[in-house]
Amino acid sequence: MTKIALITGATSGIGEATAHLLAKEGYNLIITGRRTATLTSVATKLEKNHGIKVLPLSFDVRELNQVEHYLGNLPEPWNKIDLLVNNAGLAVGLSPINQGTIDDWERMIDTNIKGLLYVSKIVSNIMINRGGGQIINIGSIAGKAVYPNGNVYCASKHAVDALSRGMMMDLHAHNIRVSQVCPGAAETEFSQVRFKGDTEKAANVYKGFTPLTAKDIAEVIIFIVKAPPHVNICDVTVMPTAQASVSIIHKTI
Repeated sequence: MTKIALITGATSGIGEATAHLLAKEGYNLIITGRRTATLTSVATKLEKNHGIKVLPLSFDVRELNQVEHYLGNLPEPWNKIDLLVNNAGLAVGLSPINQGTIDDWERMIDTNIKGLLYVSKIVSNIMINRGGGQIINIGSIAGKAVYPNGNVYCASKHAVDALSRGMMMDLHAHNIRVSQVCPGAAETEFSQVRFKGDTEKAANVYKGFTPLTAKDIAEVIIFIVKAPPHVNICDVTVMPTAQASVSIIHKTI
């Protein structure tokens, strides 16, 4: 039987790259995102290039009623999810705590923490009813240490770190493997979102060194997925060679 993977935030970056690699492995895919046209385009490419089936679901993981509507009422056979990749997440703004923008804080907390929780609750129950499964949360090196002006984003990713460990404790008796992948500096749409569309600022983040790519992280996810059933790769931190810590990167310019 063909396995089914659900990937949140699959319209670009790590989510889209993971979708393509899982499709190459023969998974049928449920992909989610807020940008309907982009999501549809990604689904079309996946089906055309890999010959698999894709169910695109356009909704916002921050909205509990939407998560419950779309994931709580999946039709056959899509309600038999083997793998969940909790990828949806973002950083917005880069300000000291006293100058922070409340809307930015709420977007990060609602997406990175609450969205992950909403999706995980529904899908973990699907997996429990099926007798097992696998959940991979996309954390961050910012969930391992804190950097100046990263306050709320770092806090949200520290929450993902704690939730990943807690989920492993809660779900291991149900034959559900839980893993976390924590990227360092990876050039995706991350900085464009953080700087609210300022492409010059976003590009400057990655000047002077070779950052990770979305595919680099997707390949780590595939490595975790392909581990034997008795093996759980719990927590992986991945940084570019030029990066030594959350705030130390060797740049040539």
